[in-house]
Amino acid sequence: MSKSFEISAPDAQSPIGIFDSGVGGLTVYRALHNRLPNERFVYLGDTARVPYGTKSLATVERYAIENSQFLASRGIKLLVVACNTASALALPKIRAQIGIDVVGVIGPGARKAVEVTRRAANPRIAVIATEATVASNAYADSIMRAAKKTEVMQTACPLFVPLAEENWTHEPETRSIAEKYLNKIIEFAPNALVLGCTHYPILRDVIQQTVGKGVTLIDSGEATAEEVEKLLQKKGLFNAETLSYSHERSLCDDLDHFFVTDAADRFARVAERFLGAQPSKLEAVEVFGVDKLEKQKRF
Repeated sequence: MSKSFEISAPDAQSPIGIFDSGVGGLTVYRALHNRLPNERFVYLGDTARVPYGTKSLATVERYAIENSQFLASRGIKLLVVACNTASALALPKIRAQIGIDVVGVIGPGARKAVEVTRRAANPRIAVIATEATVASNAYADSIMRAAKKTEVMQTACPLFVPLAEENWTHEPETRSIAEKYLNKIIEFAPNALVLGCTHYPILRDVIQQTVGKGVTLIDSGEATAEEVEKLLQKKGLFNAETLSYSHERSLCDDLDHFFVTDAADRFARVAERFLGAQPSKLEAVEVFGVDKLEKQKRF
């Protein structure tokens, strides 16, 4: 498929785009912000159409392309697909439609897990994710491509998503649910455990306590931020200049722009739970097809 949407050439001062089907991608934003403090970010949460995991392949691809084109119209220099479902199903179509580099969260998370288990005599990697991501086998396939002799076990933990959004990080109920979900993983005795949903880092402490200190947790958002930094440097797009600002930068400050397609107030509340702050610049928008994007004002 040929590109149907063209953008002007980005430079080092252009922002990085991030999209997710909802709020979970905020943990990826946090990882990127912490690793790349000189960068600006434009985030789109497609809260009107969440969840993506129950949608058909064609629908996920369409949503992902529309989101990507919306962010490309804001003059971004690189796109991060923070949605695991879209990363598993839509990256090829996204890359065919926009003229900038695209990074998903699954490949970096899988490669990081392989890296930290490479010296193990019998490497075993576990993956926890939503039911849709587990069913796609995207993480397992990526791990096996990187290290064919690795044993992989996957488990769906759907209740972790609402628990994270409610900020139930240390409640007895959360611990009980974690023990039930992770029981088979404990028996599997992995060297590393991939947090294969962007919500799951919010529950990192209870997950680590449940599986034990001997298991290395892999945050796909942090792994993605590491690969984004390397890619920006390789492409000559890394912003080495300190951003002009009156005080030290913080998460959700007014240099970063957040968009949602619905429920902006709820997004702001969850952002405060996830990040400790509400976005300074938060705007509700409609995401249009490519034929209408040319009429939108660039960010």
